[in-house]
Amino acid sequence: MEKLLIVDDSEEIRKQLKWGLGRDYQVLLAGDGEEALSLFRKHRPRVMTLDLGLPPDPDGASEGLRCLEAILNEDNTAKVIMVTGNEERENALEAIQRGAYDFYSKPIDLGEVKVILKRAFHLAELEDENRRLHKKALGEVAPMGGLFGQCLQMQEVFGTIRKVASTDVPVFVLGESGTGKELVARAIHAHSLRKGSTFVPINCGAIPDNLLEAELFGYEKGAFTGAQTRTQGKVEFAHKGTLFLDEIGELPTNLQVKLLRFLQEKTIQRVGGRDNIEVDARIIAATNIEISEAIAQGAFREDLFYRIGVITLNLPPLRDRGEDIMLLAQMFLLRFADEFGRRVKSYSADAKKALRSYNWPGNVREMENKIKRAVIMAEGAVIEAADLGFESNGSLQTMAPELSLDGMTLKDAREKVERDMVLMALNREGGNIAKASEVLGVSRPTFYDLLRRHNLQGAAGR
Repeated sequence: MEKLLIVDDSEEIRKQLKWGLGRDYQVLLAGDGEEALSLFRKHRPRVMTLDLGLPPDPDGASEGLRCLEAILNEDNTAKVIMVTGNEERENALEAIQRGAYDFYSKPIDLGEVKVILKRAFHLAELEDENRRLHKKALGEVAPMGGLFGQCLQMQEVFGTIRKVASTDVPVFVLGESGTGKELVARAIHAHSLRKGSTFVPINCGAIPDNLLEAELFGYEKGAFTGAQTRTQGKVEFAHKGTLFLDEIGELPTNLQVKLLRFLQEKTIQRVGGRDNIEVDARIIAATNIEISEAIAQGAFREDLFYRIGVITLNLPPLRDRGEDIMLLAQMFLLRFADEFGRRVKSYSADAKKALRSYNWPGNVREMENKIKRAVIMAEGAVIEAADLGFESNGSLQTMAPELSLDGMTLKDAREKVERDMVLMALNREGGNIAKASEVLGVSRPTFYDLLRRHNLQGAAGR
């Protein structure tokens, strides 16, 4: 039998409702907000009725609204039905805006109450079933930990991960910034025979060149000023485990040679040292640059590419993943609504249209940040397009006539639109990278990646 919590400061009304509803529900009774919250925490009813006028403010609505807020903070899926007097309609509407499910007015019509309760319990059951199905679906489309996707490209990625995980061959993960390259590396490690050992990530583009060698290979005492003790590098820390070299395209040429030697001989020398140290580590590397162009320009050694790229895995950009966009958007909504205790449950039609039509230059990482913001900023249970912080799509439409199909592929068109938007943001903000990245809704590192990809570094000011 379903549990129903009735909160009213009138003992007569509590008795009346228990008598009228006791055959259909296990009725719990509370006369004030504190007792209501205590019973709610103990029994977790899916539906409750809540009088707006509770002590110490029986003639007002402040205590009823406070209790509503506390209940929904405990469980934002609870169906709270407000009970009001005829003169309290404005307060009832405010309660609805704050997340109440419905309201009815005194004097109580038991038949009306039964209809409202039946509908509330039915909706609660449907929502519970929807959440169960959604979790099941996410489990089916996310066989690789934090990686989600139903599209063909992601299914191919999952298949490759399964095949290569049990081997020790190096893997080269290619893809735009924010597509989940580190998640792929962690998934390979987690499904490998080395999963009980250390996974060691290092971002080759985030460490100055003069420090990167010591960070990778370690150093001996006295090797340079400040080297007070012998220190192991990331490669040694990854012994018997996996070393993930993120943004390997940023690795200086002299360190590419040293890394190549390690891959060939499985030994390293610390900075300032002469001893060869054997290290057994699996290498997974990643980059968001066009590796073939880097090789042609001499920025990346071809022999190192062939050594690392025994298996090359390409991650698709989010804009090419079809309905995965809404799958991920719903997953992030549920995650952040639960994390922040918000009552957000869905997207409006305009928000869905904006999510599907946006180009996502920052890919999944950008979506995660935008939806986190939207969940926090949303006023009600539905995320509106404005909550997502997108700029107007008008800029995309005005650029469309400039595109010509003559010799231009879909990829070329996307690249052109992306480049134009970066330039427009820079021009609008006078070359200020911080402001321009905010306009486009991407992080500053992602904006720097866009500048580098489109050779626009000279257009940026500060």
